Amino acid sequence: MKKNLCLLLLLVTFLSFAQTKVLSWNIQNFGKSKSEIDLSYIAKAVSNYDIIAIQEVVAGNGGAQTVAKLAALLNQKGSKWDYKISDPTSSSSYKTERYAFIWKTHKAKLKNKPWLEKKFSLEIDREPYFVTFEINKKTITLVNFHAITQKKQPETEIKYFKFLPNEYPDLNLVFLGDFNCPEKHSVFNPLKKMGYSPVLKNQKTTLKHKCKGNICLASEFDNIFYKTSNLKVSNFGIIKFYEDFDSLKDARKISDHIPIWFEFSLN
Repeated sequence: MKKNLCLLLLLVTFLSFAQTKVLSWNIQNFGKSKSEIDLSYIAKAVSNYDIIAIQEVVAGNGGAQTVAKLAALLNQKGSKWDYKISDPTSSSSYKTERYAFIWKTHKAKLKNKPWLEKKFSLEIDREPYFVTFEINKKTITLVNFHAITQKKQPETEIKYFKFLPNEYPDLNLVFLGDFNCPEKHSVFNPLKKMGYSPVLKNQKTTLKHKCKGNICLASEFDNIFYKTSNLKVSNFGIIKFYEDFDSLKDARKISDHIPIWFEFSLN
């Protein structure tokens, strides 16, 4: 009986270790504007995930330092975390920003040097940030992206993503972030025809200014696109962090987007 119980516990431990939980969050104006209380809240909200992808890290005003502070807070919660921050994006016509990744070192190992994608930097204002991780002796490359606003027609940028799998045929690409565009838009059709699937469907991810009844979310902007032949997704969802606050006005001091996440194993 004890032997069977031990085997069961080992199996559960192995299965949980084999799964990886990735969270993506556009944290509005992530820099000096975030107080110690804000950062403590964010650290608590993301600490149960293995890899965190952040969009909208400000290029100036302490953006990089704020990522380092968040990583330090996470390191106080029991696991060892590391982080990488991109250079400022090369945007000249819009708002330059940085991207960041923070990860548990026992769950993922950094492979090679991360990079901002320069091949379409003239066509994409805030070029995506590529980071390759080794997980359970297999690799995955997360492509962190923040598109131009809906008014500026983000589909004019996203249309270039269909070229990236062929640019990097040896990489297991996962596109994630704030696309400012719903997954049902036809601009994603080429990726879908290549075998990519969105994690979220019909899921709004931005905050309204005021809830109407119990409806507090506005637009389907954030998502994760993965190749179904390379990953097995076991779970996914959103974090309704705004429910922890008295009003959306207070919640929006953290961000105007909610975190999205998925749990997977590599095939």
